Amino acid sequence: MAATLATPKPSEITYNPKMVTYGQLLQIYFSVAHNPTQLNYQGPDHGAQYRSEIFTTNSEQKKIAESYIAQLDKAKVYGEPVVTKVSDMSAFYPAEEYHQDFLTLNPTYPYIVYNDMPKIENLKALFPAKFSPEPVLVLKAKG
Repeated sequence: MAATLATPKPSEITYNPKMVTYGQLLQIYFSVAHNPTQLNYQGPDHGAQYRSEIFTTNSEQKKIAESYIAQLDKAKVYGEPVVTKVSDMSAFYPAEEYHQDFLTLNPTYPYIVYNDMPKIENLKALFPAKFSPEPVLVLKAKG
């Protein structure tokens, strides 16, 4: 997860710290987005490309992310160690075009229904103040 204040690139997560803090993004990421104890897989997907990793853009983000993970482990929140790696972001690679806005464009696709819609419902339930029913779409941003 890379969070910056720069002009967003396709699929790169950017945020306004007046609306959501970096700590809140980490809380959502670890609560809703995935299981951070799974090494090189998420749900039905397996391989190193499915690893849990946070790409930080500065030393403060890295320190906060590493501290957050240490707190999760110390509290034994997941019952297993968090394997999420924290790395410096050296480059950004946008997803392939057919992956852009996939959920919005394919809401009945079986993978979406089974794996992703429950995450959206959990986001609404756990973080209602941070949930927006209107997604930010890559294709609309391109004009």
